[in-house]
Amino acid sequence: MAARRSLGRQFGWLWAAYAVSAYGSGLGFGALPLIAVLVLHASPGQVSALSAVGPAMGALIAVPLGPWVEFHRKRPVMIAMDLARFAAMLTIPVAYAVGWLTFVQLLVVSAVVAAAKIAFTAASGSYLKALVRPDDLLVANARFESTTWSSIAVGPPLGGAAVGLLGPVATVATDALSYLLSALGLTAIRGHEEHPRRSDKRPVQPGELLDGWRHLLSHPVLRALYLNQLLVGGLIMATEPLLAVLLLGELHFPPWQYGLAFAAPCVGGLIGSRLSRRVVARYGRHRILRTVGTLRAVWLIGLVIVQPGVTGLVTVIAVELAIIISMSLYNPVLATYRLEHTPKDRTARTLSAWSISSSAAIAVLSALGGLLAEATSPRIAIAVAGLLLLASPLLLPRRPDPRDNNTTGPELLIRHRGRAAQPQRQNS
Repeated sequence: MAARRSLGRQFGWLWAAYAVSAYGSGLGFGALPLIAVLVLHASPGQVSALSAVGPAMGALIAVPLGPWVEFHRKRPVMIAMDLARFAAMLTIPVAYAVGWLTFVQLLVVSAVVAAAKIAFTAASGSYLKALVRPDDLLVANARFESTTWSSIAVGPPLGGAAVGLLGPVATVATDALSYLLSALGLTAIRGHEEHPRRSDKRPVQPGELLDGWRHLLSHPVLRALYLNQLLVGGLIMATEPLLAVLLLGELHFPPWQYGLAFAAPCVGGLIGSRLSRRVVARYGRHRILRTVGTLRAVWLIGLVIVQPGVTGLVTVIAVELAIIISMSLYNPVLATYRLEHTPKDRTARTLSAWSISSSAAIAVLSALGGLLAEATSPRIAIAVAGLLLLASPLLLPRRPDPRDNNTTGPELLIRHRGRAAQPQRQNS
């Protein structure tokens, strides 16, 4: 059995900081809508607005943050974004304790957290690119992916139990604390980080706000992957609230079955992320992006046939498991390709543009899905989303970028085995 590859102590601290905040967010998953309903007795329209308007406002706030992140050292930016999320989330339990909590405050907190998350993601991607060797990027991204899915599997069930035992704001306080611990973990990373330099001393120009999108749309393979991801991610996320209405409202699933239907398949995230490096080494990156990118799209339509009872529960778990395995295998490969094909001086702006676009696509498609469900039914809306998703592979790149000089397939597998054997030769 091959030894686990070490990416160094600095990456270890970065991964630990990410894990702490990921598990905190898992515990606090869905906490703001829950507080809106249980504490503020919000209407369905207000809950929908909280889920859509807050992240949309955050995406708008994040537009000018891309260039700012680009030309600042990334570790201090990540620490600042963690502290901003800590402070914003902490206002909720404080206001709740003194009886001052309002719906407007929840909207503001949602927007601040969304904007800080986009800036943090942009900074962390740039920092990771400088922290690990290019041939270790896929390994690093796979570890982040596995952490994300494990936190989703474990966090929400524990969060639901915590709310039942400790009250509606318990998970929010825990989530806030996780950002503080993440910031402390980032401060433990040692080593000098070079300050990014602009080619001139002019302030950021308005046109530079769009540089991330220019790069994505001018690169033929990235453009295809970007447009495909917007459609796939937006449609999959748009079906989540529709599925909740279908399972809980129309099919009368008990809450524990509903939670199990979404928590159990997240184990597939560990499977897919652990396989990513091996399948790329064996089959090549372009083939994985094409094949697994297509597989992501074929499963969602299966949710249309969900029925009440155990059979329906097994159907949901099977469909979600297939989707998550495909996504968790695909995502690290996509993230690695995106970093490798983005210039160092444009990485933060490109990652920021990608995150902003993803948030906007999810908001728009979720709103359209809700309108369609109101006019017809949740099952029909899910069917339409599933059919549209089947067309998404048409956006995937059909041939490798000739500028991509990375070794793939059997050659990469031979190289990887040779590297794995080197420590043994040195120690023998």
